[in-house]
Amino acid sequence: MSEKTTDRPDISVIIPVFNEEQNLPRLYERLTRVMSGLGKSYETIFVDDGSRDGSVAMLTEFAHGDAHVVVIQLARNFGQHAAIFAGFEKALGHVVVTLDADLQNPPEEIPKLLAKIDEGFDVVGGWREQRKDSYLRTIPSYLVNKFTSRMLGCSMRDYGCMLRAYRRVIVQRMCRYREIASFIPALATAVGGKIVEVKVDHAERHAGDSKYGLVKLLKLNYDLVTGFSMFPLQLLSIIGFVMAFLGTGFGAFLAVRRLIVGPEVEGVFTLFAILFFFVGTLYMAMGLLGEYVGRIYMEVRGRPRFIVARVLRGDTAVEEQA
Repeated sequence: MSEKTTDRPDISVIIPVFNEEQNLPRLYERLTRVMSGLGKSYETIFVDDGSRDGSVAMLTEFAHGDAHVVVIQLARNFGQHAAIFAGFEKALGHVVVTLDADLQNPPEEIPKLLAKIDEGFDVVGGWREQRKDSYLRTIPSYLVNKFTSRMLGCSMRDYGCMLRAYRRVIVQRMCRYREIASFIPALATAVGGKIVEVKVDHAERHAGDSKYGLVKLLKLNYDLVTGFSMFPLQLLSIIGFVMAFLGTGFGAFLAVRRLIVGPEVEGVFTLFAILFFFVGTLYMAMGLLGEYVGRIYMEVRGRPRFIVARVLRGDTAVEEQA
């Protein structure tokens, strides 16, 4: 994270952007109105995560016309959390706020988070009490939030909301963690500090398509589970022990039955069903183990979490990154 201390703003707002040209003008207008009304110094950091539409040109225009705007352009698409970490590295504010670019989390809710920071909290998370998403997203999200709360020992209702505020010290702690697959809300909980949630509004997407399909959501949940707990592997060990015990008992039952009743063909389909269950569980276990091994492989290679192509600060020249 940058150690520059001159003219440090009170607040840094980090917004990851991926193909959001339809939302950016309205987002910029609303966010600027909110931040200007706070009476505090601020910077708005837009991190372009490899957009293929007109987002980059629009963000460049914002930066040239507004000294508060910083634009970080990544070399390609690295994912939302990597983009936020790129913003963390450049943020100068005493308080850092993260916000999505799709306007589902209204910028007008930022003062609620800052008020809690002023009360002495280190991390303030948004809680989308009335989510405008389908049940295919809200139900799995509810289950993941419950599991995450139990896993981390910190009860929070909404780990998936990216409308959050952090004191600078928390951001600095998170930047010390160099693993590639990171789930920021859970990581913020893991590094310590006083944490609280506040209710925030949640709106339907204003324009464009959601960037989180089923595959990305599953990957994000894998990052969360495998990045913070060994419980899935321990659970598989328990399941394996139980299945082995039941299988041994069932084999003994069949042996005794054969001695009493004699050879028979009844129940062959039941045996097939049990076999398929065992094989399916085995493949699930192999897949989960592969996730852990794959993440170890990714970390051992030591590749960067993101690559910055250029940085624009207001009207200053483009900063090329090697």
